[in-house]
Amino acid sequence: MAGTLTSAQVEAYRNDGYLFPVSVFDADETADLRAGFETFEAEWSDRADLPRPFAQYLRDGMQVISPVADRIARHPAILDVVESILGPDLMVWTCELVPKEPHSPKMLTMHQDLNYWGFDAVGQHVTAWVALSEVTDANGAMHFVRGSHRWGSVDHHDTFGPDNILSRGQEVTVAHDPDDEVVVALRPGELSLHDGLMVHGSGPNVSDARRVGVAIRYLTPSVRMKGGGVDFATPVRGDCSGAELLELPVPRVDFDPETVPFHERMLVAHDATLGDGAAQPMAYDGVRTAERA
Repeated sequence: MAGTLTSAQVEAYRNDGYLFPVSVFDADETADLRAGFETFEAEWSDRADLPRPFAQYLRDGMQVISPVADRIARHPAILDVVESILGPDLMVWTCELVPKEPHSPKMLTMHQDLNYWGFDAVGQHVTAWVALSEVTDANGAMHFVRGSHRWGSVDHHDTFGPDNILSRGQEVTVAHDPDDEVVVALRPGELSLHDGLMVHGSGPNVSDARRVGVAIRYLTPSVRMKGGGVDFATPVRGDCSGAELLELPVPRVDFDPETVPFHERMLVAHDATLGDGAAQPMAYDGVRTAERA
């Protein structure tokens, strides 16, 4: 079998819609990656010349503007795991840094990612969520609803809650059995996998520790857009020559002048797709996209 997961792990993923924990990095590499992401934050978070809210750059396509994000997104240890699920031909749709500060009220309502991505297929996408710190229920771990990927696409409503990390505060309108809810606790260097239709969310960080994770959205080159839409992805393994999604370049430095225009085109496309049908502009860390300078 291709990839590094066992057949039992793959079967568990198919049945439950998620798999964790999977160890991918040792302590030294985890610390090195975390330092790289936090250096990016320190150097760029207060820049007044960025045309969009800084949080949006962390949340969408970070692999196009940050070498450390590109490094983790194409890391062989992660790709070997994802290949077990999706096969040998892999693309990264987006990579995002998802920190929660100590005692932050930021949270995510229960939702399905795939409802808002504009793709025409199921089973061709997987999110690898990599822990760069200890992840516990107290500091804002994700919760998965076991087997919810088999519900199909369910109705959502937008909350636009001020503490909701999601760009429109989207939330499923169906209830679930509390016994099916699983806390995704991870140690540094471990990851979880979840299906694009997995119902999931997370609570606030009520601890004294910063929670740091990186979400990488992988897909196969067979993915197509609904209704003739346009989107972008970064090829990272195998043969992606038949992809409909347009290829994104690789940055040499932070906010590489050669890659920033491609990143902006990607953000414009995502604004249109993710915001389709929303009654208000989307928000990133409390700043509406329509309010950007």
